[in-house]
Amino acid sequence: MKESRPRLLLVHGLLGSLTYFEPQRYLPGVDLVAPDLIGYGQRRGEDTHITLHDQAAMLAHCLHDEIGSPTWVLGHSVGGIVAMLLADLVPDLVRGVINVEGNFTLKDAFWTGRIAALPEAEWAAEYGAMEANPAAWLERSGIEASDERIIWAREILAHQPYTTVQTMAQSVLDTTGDPDYLGCVGRVLARATPLYLVGGEQSSAGWDVPDWVLSQARRVRVQPKTGHMMMLEDPGNFCRIVESILYEENCRSGT
Repeated sequence: MKESRPRLLLVHGLLGSLTYFEPQRYLPGVDLVAPDLIGYGQRRGEDTHITLHDQAAMLAHCLHDEIGSPTWVLGHSVGGIVAMLLADLVPDLVRGVINVEGNFTLKDAFWTGRIAALPEAEWAAEYGAMEANPAAWLERSGIEASDERIIWAREILAHQPYTTVQTMAQSVLDTTGDPDYLGCVGRVLARATPLYLVGGEQSSAGWDVPDWVLSQARRVRVQPKTGHMMMLEDPGNFCRIVESILYEENCRSGT
């Protein structure tokens, strides 16, 4: 029987969430689930266990208790690490992974590495300045600060406290610096879990994806004229890429 509506779990990155651009309006044929990670949004007060492994365990409970059937998982940036950990933790509940410039090695941790190394007071001041002037933050990120993007940037920056960001940044270093992380990626691919890689044209060249991961990925998609935050720069095209991946897999499986 052909599945008419695929289900997609959205895993946001260091800064949440992935709902600010209203992805459901671009993906009306997809059932989207976009929970806040621990320490973010409605869960911002839960700050005792903020590691990437804890985030994956929380999402595993979400898949098991709230969804209850195999689901596609999209992870952006740091969320890409969580997506791979999740696919390794509950392989029977993850139909496939769409990894959007997710970290594979410490070379990808250029911003998180800097944040983790800063004294807390210095990072608090820097984050406060970003919140006070989201347009400047966008411009420093190489993104034209249109009125809509400034509204989105303000929402993104308000979604979590600076403490969550710094704690997560440290966990990125701890996780991707552990040799078992690439072991986890290898286990996911060894199970033939479909893996799609999506990057922005202006940033994907710096994405440190091991050759053996590239060779086993189903497909690599590059979104034109965008960088690491491609869904903020061009949400319509980003969602078209995601939709095409889900459609391709639906046709491939015939389910």
